[in-house]
Amino acid sequence: MMKKYDVIVIGSGSANIILEAALKKGLSCAQIERGKFGGTCLTRGCIPTKVMVTAADRLYEIRDSGKLGLEAGEPRVNWEVISQRVWQKIDESKDLHQFYLKEKNLDVYEGEGYFTGDHTLKVRLNTGGESEEITAPKIYIGVGGRTKVPDIEGLDQVPYTTSEDYFGPAWPDKPYKDVIVIGGGAIGCEFAHIFRAFGAKVQLVQHNVRLLPKSDEEMSAAILDNLRLDGITVYLNKKTPRVKPKGDGLTLTIRDRADDSLTDIDADLLFICPGIVPNSDSLALENTHIETNSRGWIPTNEFLETSVEGVYAFGDINGLHQFRHKANYEADILAHNHFLAEDDQDRRWARYDLVPAVTYTHPEVADVGLTEAQALEAGHQVRVGRWHYYETAKGFALGYKPDSQAKAFAKLIVDAQDGTLLGVHAIGPYASALIQPYLNLMNAGDTPLEAINEAIASPETEQFRAAGLVRDMDPHKLRTVRETMVPHPSLSEVGIWPYYDLEAQEDQA
Repeated sequence: MMKKYDVIVIGSGSANIILEAALKKGLSCAQIERGKFGGTCLTRGCIPTKVMVTAADRLYEIRDSGKLGLEAGEPRVNWEVISQRVWQKIDESKDLHQFYLKEKNLDVYEGEGYFTGDHTLKVRLNTGGESEEITAPKIYIGVGGRTKVPDIEGLDQVPYTTSEDYFGPAWPDKPYKDVIVIGGGAIGCEFAHIFRAFGAKVQLVQHNVRLLPKSDEEMSAAILDNLRLDGITVYLNKKTPRVKPKGDGLTLTIRDRADDSLTDIDADLLFICPGIVPNSDSLALENTHIETNSRGWIPTNEFLETSVEGVYAFGDINGLHQFRHKANYEADILAHNHFLAEDDQDRRWARYDLVPAVTYTHPEVADVGLTEAQALEAGHQVRVGRWHYYETAKGFALGYKPDSQAKAFAKLIVDAQDGTLLGVHAIGPYASALIQPYLNLMNAGDTPLEAINEAIASPETEQFRAAGLVRDMDPHKLRTVRETMVPHPSLSEVGIWPYYDLEAQEDQA
């Protein structure tokens, strides 16, 4: 017996935006979640890490307060309070779980969903057994990704953890003392900052020739200097072929990718975060015509369609910019187009040239738009402007001076011929807030529909592409603010998100 729904959502992170829009329309819905409710961001990602990052930042501010004329003793870390604050946020997943269990027109399936056909699924229930087969004309895949654990000889013989375990069964009862972080992207740099601020000896091993390789090269160089200034040992351009036990800890062998030289480094623990892999391997996509690329991500077009009509993928699983704000942006587009749009002219579509990225290190690194290298590669003649924190009154007030060792500045990239804003990059306190005005400006104006993955196209999408739709992003209109991404979680959200209050008022009217 097959159970039919109007909507099925797989995942309970950004997928909830779609689910709630469908429920408001009175549609019958199914929600599938195999783990904690709330997705990666709430349960093991950006939210609990930023609780820790903020405490880490404050430690540095207290330690550096002497340059502002303040005398403070060495701050003491109260790990019990920090732990309570971290788990207070993670445990919001329990309330979210109970909320959806009580929703009308919604069946919650707790377990691992997998496809039995293009529009049919079953769920391996957490309590044992399987659900009945279920189907819907609209299915939304938001299953995210997980830490990529590299193939390191001997890894199973030494203590190691990932962010999934760290914010779960491996949560420590006290701060780490000696840790090697494998991975120099945003996740690795953030955790290296956290562990070091709380007193650990930290060694960071990066496969690439630079940290934050997706950021502008000047930002990568600056954060390398800043992390080293904080006492973090950084190894760049290294492989990690093997590891072996040493007492209660381990010895990791790193191989230089340039000259093949070997170096052994010791620590108590490995923290592994070299990137993520998709959770598509749990979906049994071989039973469908849903295509994946060579790495397992599910390609989508500008309307988040997959290669199967009526099946949509968004968030980490489509392999484009693994950020919660980008996932929310895509889920918003789906919810608007499918349940809220007034007519075809009110359709929205995704663009990925203005996805903000923030790494919450000491200090923050923020990027939006093209890097200088990307702008030159794209054929632009560019002009580049830079302004350091110490050149402003507020920067001086924060303690920055021309001879400060810590790097803090903003970089603006424009087209030399017509002055078009191409990219904005910043490193320094609250860099995430510095890029927001540019982000809003760069999103404003007429935005034509541009095809993404042209081979993916439902008949409706083909009509929209042929019609040459243009979305008027008037900078004076609330809609433009509403449809512009805000890096999550940053203080920019405080200034941008009052539109949620306005929407709530409209719903109550």
